Amino acid sequence: MKETTLAQFAACVRELSSDPAVLQMHAIRQHVKSVDCYAHSLFVAYLAFCLCKRLGLDARAAARAGLLHDLYLCDWSKTSVGPFERLVIHPQMALANARRFGLSPLEEDIILTHMWPVTPRALPRYRESALVNLADKLATLAELTHAWPLFGLRRVLAAV
Repeated sequence: MKETTLAQFAACVRELSSDPAVLQMHAIRQHVKSVDCYAHSLFVAYLAFCLCKRLGLDARAAARAGLLHDLYLCDWSKTSVGPFERLVIHPQMALANARRFGLSPLEEDIILTHMWPVTPRALPRYRESALVNLADKLATLAELTHAWPLFGLRRVLAAV
């Protein structure tokens, strides 16, 4: 993990990461008890940033939307919404909450389509959207297999 890449990533998300709504994601558990929604989203944002940067795409938009992709701010255990329905509706909830940050059309598409193909009507329109979608799946797999510490996420968290 290059320090310059980490610093560039942190510069892209620093303003968002200190926002009270984004910080509320710390209180929401993600795929495993040891990873909260904020850490998951930051992991997705960093992976997507690195992929997009490597491919010459809009890494800033990928980082910002990656951090906001799960900004649904809902404790599902206090609702009657089932697991599959959560998968389908949370991108719209996250997008509604994230719009206050003045998103670009690219960032909106990233957030709205990050659950494709589970949400088949929300097909990614941009390469960055597809890469955030991939980063989300990779981060989830790393969390479920408890391999996420191998990716240096603690350094990413500390940099932001």
